Amino acid sequence: MTESKIVEEQVIMVLKTIYDPELPVNIYDLGLIYFVNIKKSLNSDSEFFANVEMTVTSPNCPAIESLPEDIKEAVEKLESVIKCDVEVTFDPPWDKSFMTEEAKLELGFL
Repeated sequence: MTESKIVEEQVIMVLKTIYDPELPVNIYDLGLIYFVNIKKSLNSDSEFFANVEMTVTSPNCPAIESLPEDIKEAVEKLESVIKCDVEVTFDPPWDKSFMTEEAKLELGFL
């Protein structure tokens, strides 16, 4: 496994510790994270940049103000990540089909 893949998995583990403020499910299993992209720093083989593309359950969701900053702060606590950029998008719009089976079960959709 490459170092960047290891860092990607670490970032995903961190994302699974961040919960939507209105639902008892983490943002990764809820399907709010569209992708995680890891790039190696040109200055060091052990430092990486993380880019997270995410959405929220609706454009009016109050978490749109806090979640990107929560993600940035949490991911940048990883020893190997020197910077994390978080981009919020509404394309495609989120729907419950993006949730993991575990999240659907937790919310009573199964």
